[in-house]
Amino acid sequence: MQYFPPWTTSDRQLQLPRRHLLVFLLASASGLAPLPSLAISYPAPVMLAKVYRPGIPLAQYWVSEKMDGVRGYWDGQRLLTRHGEPIYAPAWFTAGWPKLALDGELWAGREQFATAVSTVRQQTPDDAAWRTMRFMVFDLPAHGGTFDQRIPALQEVLADLALPWVQPVRQFKVANQQALQAQLDDIVKQGGEGLVLHRGDSLYRGERNDDLLKFKPYEDAEARVVAHLPGNGRYQGQVGALLVETADGKRFRLGSGLNDQQRQQAPAVGTWVTYRFRGVNPSGLPRFATFMRIREDMPPAR
Repeated sequence: MQYFPPWTTSDRQLQLPRRHLLVFLLASASGLAPLPSLAISYPAPVMLAKVYRPGIPLAQYWVSEKMDGVRGYWDGQRLLTRHGEPIYAPAWFTAGWPKLALDGELWAGREQFATAVSTVRQQTPDDAAWRTMRFMVFDLPAHGGTFDQRIPALQEVLADLALPWVQPVRQFKVANQQALQAQLDDIVKQGGEGLVLHRGDSLYRGERNDDLLKFKPYEDAEARVVAHLPGNGRYQGQVGALLVETADGKRFRLGSGLNDQQRQQAPAVGTWVTYRFRGVNPSGLPRFATFMRIREDMPPAR
């Protein structure tokens, strides 16, 4: 098998600001400082999913279960979050892993999202907790081929690795929209989150695009808490709602879904939370937004 580097050494893809690169070059030329190696580690951009809409040509897509865990990126040497932060897994967990990039989900099982997050975010790994974790791998970012080609390559890599806690995510095809809906209903009935559709002729691109789609019974997204809004009536003296802001700057109230404990000890300002909703209004704000959970795997905004 032949593998290609997941990114080139351009300053943009290394996520190194041009002004910093210029400073390093000037300092090196003047003898004030050596030019740093381009082997400096930066988080690799990962592929992100858009929301599935009926009408796409399903024959072009592979389907898999959407694992409800923590995104994990193995860069060939280290296990990282999707944001490039280190994951402190026990040494035995990553021992012998290949020196090539693996993209997947650190998963504790269906309906065990909180367990997965609690395990992954600890800087001193809990060995017993990690024994319940699996790395469910769904892509080879550094492979230069299409997803159709990456699937067998990934299966070969993991077969050679032969570790029971590192498994390929099962990919399958569906005949039509009815079959896709039946798969979703079955997964959700068993406690799963939903499905992912991946276009077979697509290359790995570290961005959000239509080559990767998520299909769930509801839509969800993340927003950052920017304020606590006081409650009235039965919520007097507690938090009535969270004022949250999406990544594109839209703000709205998020009160539905908060339990009594969360109203008394609300998620801190700067915390990212997940909310579910049913489409968007003409203004672009989500309809019927409901708080789901704190995203402890996402670093608080500062």
